[in-house]
Amino acid sequence: MRVEIWSDIACPWCYVGKARFEKALAAFPHRDQVEVVHRSFELDPGRAKDDVQPVITMLSRKYGLSEEQARAGEDNLGAQAAAEGLAYRTRGRDHGNTFDLHRLLHLAKEHGRQDELIQVLYRANFAEERSLFTEGDDRLVELAVEAGLDADAVRAVLADPAAYADEVRADEREAAELGANGVPFFVLDRKYGVSGAQPAEVFAQALTQAWGARSPLTLLDQGDADACGPDGCAVPQH
Repeated sequence: MRVEIWSDIACPWCYVGKARFEKALAAFPHRDQVEVVHRSFELDPGRAKDDVQPVITMLSRKYGLSEEQARAGEDNLGAQAAAEGLAYRTRGRDHGNTFDLHRLLHLAKEHGRQDELIQVLYRANFAEERSLFTEGDDRLVELAVEAGLDADAVRAVLADPAAYADEVRADEREAAELGANGVPFFVLDRKYGVSGAQPAEVFAQALTQAWGARSPLTLLDQGDADACGPDGCAVPQH
């Protein structure tokens, strides 16, 4: 069975949702027969590559929040991440364009290192002090090599804006065709869709239902869940 996950490195609910899904997958009896593929979804595709903002500033402007409210939202996200065993810096992070990151994830897919790279990028974006967006290509090469990719191959992709660009855009078109207007969005064997950072129990149920099923893609009714969309990420206040 194949599980496709549309997500963006800038999406905190994607970071949390991946951990919750992996908890469910680890307990799934057929986990060794499940292939996980990460698909591209840019939350902020119109942002210029050199347009980098502090996350608190971005949240305040996008949602019309005070900085105090934005900080409270980040504290809440940090607590939810910690509950999944994830490190999360609630202060000092920044926000930028993720197109190059998605292009590198397609390179990693070709070399069987996609999950390794997305995990390294999530950690770099949400848990580390160094910026993912302001240190140029050297930082991305360093992280990609940590994930098992060849440095020269990574530099070649970053030097060519067309490399894997069509693959990223194709993923994004497909997300729209499947009805995904926010991320994370999980598609199980092209039979079921799960939207948002659902609890592990919901993912476990979806894996069980999708296993061996033969039906058109059905979006399971899980109720409201936190997710990121074209206008940004929901900021919890409680």
